[in-house]
Amino acid sequence: MLQRTHIHVILIVLFSCNFLFSFVSSSAFNLTLQHEHPYPEHIVQEFHRRVNASLSRRKTLESLQEKDQISCGTGNPIDDCWKCDPNWASDRQHLADCAIGFGYKALGGKGGPIYVVTDSSDPNPHKPKPGTLRDAVSQPGPVWIIFGSDMLIKLKYPLVVTSFKTIDGRGAHVEITGGGCIIIEHVTNVIVHNINIHHCYPANSDGDGLHIFSSSNVWVDHCTLSNCADGLIDCTVGSTAITISNNHFFNHDKVMLLGHSDDYFGDRGMQVTVAFNRFGEELNQRMPRCRFGYFHVVNNDYSSWVEYAVGGSSRPTINSQGNRYIAPPNPNAKEVTRRLDADGQEWEGWNWRTEGDLMMNGAFFVPSGDGVNPQYSLASSMEPKPAAFIDQLTLYAGILLPNRGIANPGSRGSGISSGGGLIPGGGGAVPGGAGGVPGGMYGTGGGYNNPPGEGDYYEGGEGGLFFSSAPPSSPCCQAFIILSTLLILTLRFTTNGNFLL
Repeated sequence: MLQRTHIHVILIVLFSCNFLFSFVSSSAFNLTLQHEHPYPEHIVQEFHRRVNASLSRRKTLESLQEKDQISCGTGNPIDDCWKCDPNWASDRQHLADCAIGFGYKALGGKGGPIYVVTDSSDPNPHKPKPGTLRDAVSQPGPVWIIFGSDMLIKLKYPLVVTSFKTIDGRGAHVEITGGGCIIIEHVTNVIVHNINIHHCYPANSDGDGLHIFSSSNVWVDHCTLSNCADGLIDCTVGSTAITISNNHFFNHDKVMLLGHSDDYFGDRGMQVTVAFNRFGEELNQRMPRCRFGYFHVVNNDYSSWVEYAVGGSSRPTINSQGNRYIAPPNPNAKEVTRRLDADGQEWEGWNWRTEGDLMMNGAFFVPSGDGVNPQYSLASSMEPKPAAFIDQLTLYAGILLPNRGIANPGSRGSGISSGGGLIPGGGGAVPGGAGGVPGGMYGTGGGYNNPPGEGDYYEGGEGGLFFSSAPPSSPCCQAFIILSTLLILTLRFTTNGNFLL
């Protein structure tokens, strides 16, 4: 005879076995899926890790702010200008008043009508379809462009943006990928805000994520950029009055080029501000790589590089202030700076300075020229903040999550964030294509794209890959659960709580 306490122990053991068996069966099911549907596993793992790390970092810092009852102000002058207003969506064009740095005069589509993009297709680049982003950016005069829902726009050819346009992705998760991707050429007054730009390939272009060519008064803010064929952001051929701020860059080789070539003297007047950006995982070089002009690199967070972080040629003036440089483990890659195509005697006269930068893990910046040279006035565009506040200043770098929430990982199709999520339920990252594993990157039934003819990374299906619900239990697991439950009920209702073995 067993006593009641013994029965409780047995019940606990049975429930534990039940749970473990379910977990092992579910894991085996996942492994079977991966075996039956080959896909680039390293891409999935790395992207998963980056997304989780980024979300975890943001959530932790947000929780600390709420716990300490810190006011809305973060010290980031751009975010504090508009994000503190809970009704910012009713006055979207106020964003144009919040620009800083050399691109502070960028008006974008301020004063123009609101154009709501409702169609993610790109059927005919030469005759844009009404309701598409291509149609919106080709409209005459100032236009403020917003998005009616989360969407992924797969371009066939570069998206050529005309003057006085704002592409405002706030309140939705908007991804742009494919041929191009965005070209700002021979225009002025353009704002690109809160867009995820990735996997761009050449199509009558170099395959940059965003290429600014012979243009002025341009502001790129709160975008996430990764995995493009050439640069993530390039500014060339006489472009100037540019601010690149609050962006998240990751997984790329040549990140940012500022200046066309070593023999294009038209870039001598180029002025670019690079501020409050997060240079994240698996970046190699060019953060930025500068030529000729004047560059203010201020209050950025550098957590990874392979070759170097900030480099240049053709005698650029680089003013590095209030950044955090965390060197990689490689003992031969601790130097932040890199002079290219020049010997020591030549670059010793270049005006490169570090002021108030935080050097970590052995990082060091090699200055040159005269640290108090008046030339730095042409490479100064804003007052730097102390580097000690980098975590706070870059807290929201990259695309802004709708409603600043993170959904329960097990809720089907909810995406990453609450209130609609980054990707709507059942949508995943991209409509399912050929090849890959079931699910999507964020929700259920989605996939990711490659250039035409190369298939998709992931096909549509149930469950999702990262944050959606787990696959159903196998038949044997379900049978075990039923038998365990029957046994538990039999033991529970035995007279006086005792039973015979």
